[in-house]
Amino acid sequence: MSKETTATFTSPFDSLAKSPAWLRGCGIVLAGSAFAALCAHVSLPLFFTPVPLSLAPFAVLVLGLALSPRMAAATFAAYLLEGAAGLPVFASSPATGGLAHLFGPTGGYLLAYPLAAALISFLFRRSRRGYFSAFASAAIGDLLILSCGALWLAAITHIAVMQATALAVLPFLAGDALKIAAAAAVRSGVDRLRHRAA
Repeated sequence: MSKETTATFTSPFDSLAKSPAWLRGCGIVLAGSAFAALCAHVSLPLFFTPVPLSLAPFAVLVLGLALSPRMAAATFAAYLLEGAAGLPVFASSPATGGLAHLFGPTGGYLLAYPLAAALISFLFRRSRRGYFSAFASAAIGDLLILSCGALWLAAITHIAVMQATALAVLPFLAGDALKIAAAAAVRSGVDRLRHRAA
């Protein structure tokens, strides 16, 4: 095979690397919002609270640890816009859909996602980037999500903040601790693989 022939072969990854930055950014945002939608649909309604048990916060934690603050915020802003436009990206709810979902009992969690993802990214990138740094950054972001969820629920249902906390925070603490640990493990595992490949 001649040199002229071999020079025509290129990897798909080569063309991706040479694509404009805005195009790569759009791809990351769309892939991240799709991942968030998949996680959101892994949900379990609970009879004692209007807030379902969902993997959506796990997506926030993972992408917050994986992306830059700006990209993390953009990903979840796109996710909210997709849901507001009526795309089936939120956890299923028989009562609300589309834009109305953002004003329902889980609206506080959803609206906190862009800020929480950016905060997680910001904190992690200014840390030593080990497992415990990832865990702490994700835990702070998750606390922000839970706090916003409880405050929102208290506001729209006109109940006391402590009662809203009992409905919107306490039932999810154990599960969220597992999500935080798993997200931190994913990030530290990816970092270890990169160091081995380097």
